[in-house]
Amino acid sequence: MRKKRSRRRYEASFKARVALAAVRGDKTLSEVASQFDVHGNLVSQWKRRLLTNVSRVFEEPDDADGHAQQELIDELHRKIGQLNVELDWLKKKAAQFGG
Repeated sequence: MRKKRSRRRYEASFKARVALAAVRGDKTLSEVASQFDVHGNLVSQWKRRLLTNVSRVFEEPDDADGHAQQELIDELHRKIGQLNVELDWLKKKAAQFGG
């Protein structure tokens, strides 16, 4: 019975280093592949992906952190509105009992 081999998974930072080394052009793709111990096809794919997506670096920031921060701000504004309504209600009730 043969054991099924699982694929190696690479972190994004590793892929970026390999792709940048390939883009630099001071070494051939096969030299970069042997330097980082990956297949040459992966180096070509990561280099192509880097070059096609490089313009995103300079686009408007539309990242998850900005979206999460905006959601937090919206939630806090809702909470402030709720607390203002409750405060107005308490002031009205206090005026009825106080006098």
